Amino acid sequence: MEWSFRSAEELAAALRAGAVTSVELTDEAIARIEHDDKSINAICVPDFDRARAAARDADQARARGEDRPLLGIPVTVKESYNMAGLPTTWGVPPYENYVPAEDAVQVSRLKAAGAVVLGKTNVPFMLGDLQSFNEIYGTTNNPWDLGRTPGGSSGGSAAALACGFGALSIGSDIGGSLRNPAHFCGVYAHKPSYGLVASRGHVPPPAPALPSERDLAVVGPMARTARDLTLLLDVMAGPDPLTLGVAFDLALPAARHEQLSEFRVLVIDEHPLIATSSAVRAAVNRVADALVGGGARVERHSPLLPDLTEAATLYTQLLLANLAAMYPVERYEQLRTHAAELNADDEGLDAARLRGAVFSHRDWIEANNRRERHRHGWRQLFAEFDAVVCPITPTPAFPHDHTPGLGDRRIDIDGVAYPFADQLVWAGLATMPGLPATAIPAGRSPEGLPVGVQLIGPMFEDRTPLRLAELLEQEIGGFEAPTSVAEQVR
Repeated sequence: MEWSFRSAEELAAALRAGAVTSVELTDEAIARIEHDDKSINAICVPDFDRARAAARDADQARARGEDRPLLGIPVTVKESYNMAGLPTTWGVPPYENYVPAEDAVQVSRLKAAGAVVLGKTNVPFMLGDLQSFNEIYGTTNNPWDLGRTPGGSSGGSAAALACGFGALSIGSDIGGSLRNPAHFCGVYAHKPSYGLVASRGHVPPPAPALPSERDLAVVGPMARTARDLTLLLDVMAGPDPLTLGVAFDLALPAARHEQLSEFRVLVIDEHPLIATSSAVRAAVNRVADALVGGGARVERHSPLLPDLTEAATLYTQLLLANLAAMYPVERYEQLRTHAAELNADDEGLDAARLRGAVFSHRDWIEANNRRERHRHGWRQLFAEFDAVVCPITPTPAFPHDHTPGLGDRRIDIDGVAYPFADQLVWAGLATMPGLPATAIPAGRSPEGLPVGVQLIGPMFEDRTPLRLAELLEQEIGGFEAPTSVAEQVR
């Protein structure tokens, strides 16, 4: 199985050179899934028959002289994307047999680019966790340690990539759901600028696939190299044609710089609302040292950085306003009662979650206005810096915790317990203002677990953090195949 851990870029070159066929790549990927996924449980909905047919079609197309960006390359798709003929459940048991009639726009774009879809990857219930388990498909395990989570909600995709189950995957992100699993599994992911990538068909069942963008939420690429992220983003980028009425050719601005020595980077590893583990701080410092060694201008503090406490509070309110819109009426009314009982002086994140969940439209408009002020602050910061390096979450992958309520869980940070949901503050730093953020591997913890960091860039300048990710990959290395895969599943 010599191809399983090659990059999509390498596979495309090999296919063009005739060194391998898509059928061979697909058969190898399927064999690896059938052999290794019994203990990982990343691929929850295999689609091997159609994958083999697509691979044959790709080889025939290439024989005719065709060449497309992903022609013949095996990939996976997060379970939450509609795919005609396959269930889309979001991990919700009543919709176990829900099968949409058409593909999500991003699945269509993958297929148009020539990709071979191997199947769908596991998610948590309603995509609402930093883990990936549900009653329909069970629990996905971290390939580096089967007793730990691969992250969520795109945990199945990250685990699949780490195990060599396809070269690319597509996921989604509202609370770090692309970046957190990449960090936990040692792969790459990119949260695009808000509004850059159409998401029609990434919708919970049985909702119709309408061309509307959910506040805060994005869909984006996952891969094993930084360059592959760019390759896949170029396939995914662009608004929904239904919103324009015509095809749209989007040209993102070029990266601000090509050399590491040209970058101006702000590095932060502390948050006022939650501690950062020593393992994550070490990873941030490793990246900072590589930047300094490469001649980049690196700062550790800046008065231009928007207030982190206010940013976290605002993100929390907007996130819960978004999520609570889908709650049953009875639950919503209970939250209204509890919110009315809050002390007016309570400014903690628990209070922010409760208040946000019952926002009126007037409340949301006021919060959105505050978000615009934060966006202006980020514009000012990115006039002086090109990227911000910071944690994705405070810790490496944690042990499976299936305690039903997130509010009843705790996250252990160097021996101190913190509220589980508070770890979202780092993800929210880029999500609330809609900024692009690239998750990269940045080393290992003392226990040997992967540790990643995120590179936040200017709005709609996605190529800048992506290019920085490429340069850092050359300096500190990137993806490594988990040794535990061989040790634990063979």
